[in-house]
Amino acid sequence: MKKFIIVLTLLCCSLLDAQAQKVKVNTQAEGEMFDHFWSRVVGAGRANEALRAGWLEQMDKVHQECGFEYVRFHGLFHEDMFPVLEENGKLVYNWQYIDDVFDRLLDLNVRPFVELAFFPKQFAAEDSKTVFWWKANVTPGPEYAQQWHDLIQAFTQHVVDRYGIDEVLSWYFEVWNEPNLYPHFWHGTKSQFFELYKQSAIAVKSVDKRLKVGGPSTSNFVPDTRFDGEIIDNEVSMEVFKVKDINTLKWHGVWIEDFLKYCEEEKLPVDFVTTHPYPTDYAFNPETGKGRGLTRFAASTKMDIEWLNKVIKKSAYPDAEIHLTEWNTSPSSRDRMHDWLPPAAYIVKTNLDCIGLTNSLAFWTFTDIFEEKGGASSIFHGGFGMINYQGLVKPSYHAYRMLHRLGDEKLFANDRLFVSKKSGNGKVVALAYNYPDGNLNAVPSSINTYKRIAEGDSKQLNFSLTDLKPGTMFRVEVLDKDHGNIYDYWEKIGKPEPPTREQIKTMKQFAESLDTTLITVEDDGVLKIDQELSPWSLVMIEQIN
Repeated sequence: MKKFIIVLTLLCCSLLDAQAQKVKVNTQAEGEMFDHFWSRVVGAGRANEALRAGWLEQMDKVHQECGFEYVRFHGLFHEDMFPVLEENGKLVYNWQYIDDVFDRLLDLNVRPFVELAFFPKQFAAEDSKTVFWWKANVTPGPEYAQQWHDLIQAFTQHVVDRYGIDEVLSWYFEVWNEPNLYPHFWHGTKSQFFELYKQSAIAVKSVDKRLKVGGPSTSNFVPDTRFDGEIIDNEVSMEVFKVKDINTLKWHGVWIEDFLKYCEEEKLPVDFVTTHPYPTDYAFNPETGKGRGLTRFAASTKMDIEWLNKVIKKSAYPDAEIHLTEWNTSPSSRDRMHDWLPPAAYIVKTNLDCIGLTNSLAFWTFTDIFEEKGGASSIFHGGFGMINYQGLVKPSYHAYRMLHRLGDEKLFANDRLFVSKKSGNGKVVALAYNYPDGNLNAVPSSINTYKRIAEGDSKQLNFSLTDLKPGTMFRVEVLDKDHGNIYDYWEKIGKPEPPTREQIKTMKQFAESLDTTLITVEDDGVLKIDQELSPWSLVMIEQIN
């Protein structure tokens, strides 16, 4: 009897679910304009990597196919860019390597979202702490404030002279990266970082007051007071491990309020506010036992951005832009989830949920040509990139490609379907996704977990587009476990390590080829879509004539 009741309940729920999705969308209705903030900025590893042919090829690809306008990376002033040289006992500036990177980006019609970091060795403490295998200097030296001011002023003047003020006015100058993560990215105090911001802002604005400067580029959102002092209090942060459900806690941004208050008191400009809303508690956690149970739920990114909006509106800088300059399912470059299918649905869901709340949400990163931890022995190692080292696109790439294809007018939206129209030509593009109910956004990185969540619940997609011209053609593309899911395909062919050149060609073709069909509007002017959405799948329905 109990079994019958359960089956009947599931059947009723399924019928209700299908009925709930039987919607009609008038394609001639006036839509609500929205911004493609997801295509504004994307992340990369460090500046020197941008000098590689493979990096540049992939940058061009994601610009063309995903629409990214800006790219942000670390290490602009690191030794491998040779920004400061010693000649005849004097320090001189050298911009040749930076120019090379910026020239090539601008040739691709991509602009730099300039991260002002890290210290040239001449400005760092003699025994400076370093981060990453390439040893970025993060400890301020005794005269760092004046030396940094002069460097930033000279650099800003140089790019204005080289590229013209009209071009550079469109750039963003962000101060440092995650200075709250002591001693990783900033081996100093909060007050010392605020002084660094002060000198940076003064230096940039001394060249032209219209140039945009911002920060504090902190990570992460937290539910406690670990970052309230001058450096992190790790004992306080341990309390979160004792909570049964971390989603019941109140989360807040790090240093944001203190930063805005400091800038107000010092009469400093803040043209934009930046932070990194990774949906986890600790910044370096998923591949370790320490991270177990510290993944937040799917709506956390939206809630964090809403918190940020409220804080900024109440501050002395209510019109400051919001740029979330790093974001992914987790902040680990060895989290295997980054290679798999589920992040695609999470990316689409989160970005569509956050329309109107931010100026950018920068995916970290576009490529696995990324070396914070050095090279990786496997072609699929959980790297951040939406494209792997060999140029194989992952499901996350298709998520951004499909988001970019959307129009700029919203006609309809619910928890699995977004219908848009392009204001320029009236063409309709719909994007559907199945983010299974009750699942977390970034799950622990294990094969068993992946297989469990891959089983998820299917959903029915049932809607109609009306008032179309008979004969109008639409292309339907499906990303699912059997199409475009390159990791699973790599497993099926025996995980070649490394693949041969012929295998790479075949894998590239598979990774880029989704399940694609063409359908035509009949004489009644109605396009009916009725199909199953498998777990974590994406479906794009795009008008092509």
